[in-house]
Amino acid sequence: MTQSNPGQRIRGLYAITPDETDLIRLLKNTEVALTGGASVLQYRNKRVHGAAAKAQAQALLALCRRYQVPLIINDDIDLAAELDADGVHLGIDDGDITKARLRLGPGKIIGASCYNNLALAQQAKQLGADYVAFGACFPSTTKPDAPRADRTLFSQAATLGLPLTAIGGITLENADSIISAGAHAIAVIGALWNTTDIHATATQFTQLFTESSHE
Repeated sequence: MTQSNPGQRIRGLYAITPDETDLIRLLKNTEVALTGGASVLQYRNKRVHGAAAKAQAQALLALCRRYQVPLIINDDIDLAAELDADGVHLGIDDGDITKARLRLGPGKIIGASCYNNLALAQQAKQLGADYVAFGACFPSTTKPDAPRADRTLFSQAATLGLPLTAIGGITLENADSIISAGAHAIAVIGALWNTTDIHATATQFTQLFTESSHE
């Protein structure tokens, strides 16, 4: 991985926003997660659309700029371009990586969901993705029907030379096993936001990377 790859910023706790309709609460909880050590934020909200989604993403981008944390927009290349966000994350049906690169430019981060498929990750790299995500690594309440990704995928994908993100059912109890398997980042939703102390939880997730022997 070279210094020219913007995806090098995808490390550690990769927080994905909850389906929160209250902008004030969303910003407050996100700031708590950032102060706790979240190093990447993805804006994903299936309950908010249109102008309201743009307003949320715009406010989150300003917050992320303050903490020098990249904001990745889930699925929406147009919104990422309009806001000049740090990048976009695309599922298999969410858009073309090549078109996203042309629209966003060389300095933006493009991530690709590769589920449990190493061939998809290899293809994503060829098309210009900066990082790839595998999952669900564990049973997920967000996407209960998601295919399961075996931990061996991370060692197999190490040859790609891209940051590898794990997603799906990750908790404080199982995160270390997937970090040890080779994940550079862990994407977390429920286990972060559905806790009584978001700051402490974010800190604990972050410390797992410090304690792990995986670089």
